[in-house]
Amino acid sequence: MNVAEALVMAMQTWGIIGALVAAVFLTIGIDRIDADARGAYVFRPLLIPGVLLIWPIVLWRWWQVETERAAWADRYRPVRASYGVAVVLMSIGIIAIVIAGLSVRQTWPADIAPVQLSEGARQ
Repeated sequence: MNVAEALVMAMQTWGIIGALVAAVFLTIGIDRIDADARGAYVFRPLLIPGVLLIWPIVLWRWWQVETERAAWADRYRPVRASYGVAVVLMSIGIIAIVIAGLSVRQTWPADIAPVQLSEGARQ
């Protein structure tokens, strides 16, 4: 088995496990951990791609809520605590991209004539 086959097999395994978790979580689990999701069935197919990718986090949070290891008020605190860091990093990233774009911008002399790259374009 080469590296490409191993990567494909790993991704297939990840997707199969994610599909199983999505099927169980979106039919049984979401009603148990989120009271607002009870009876709301139209939006659940929209969650399938996300659950397929982050199924370990979904299982971990589901386990935390089911075993009451996370207090109700504290269960969203870890996520919200990282918002400030994410905002700062994204702001710095946007500023860096703008500065890099402005510094790399090329200026061309006005007296250079355009050059035809291929003969087939004349016809």
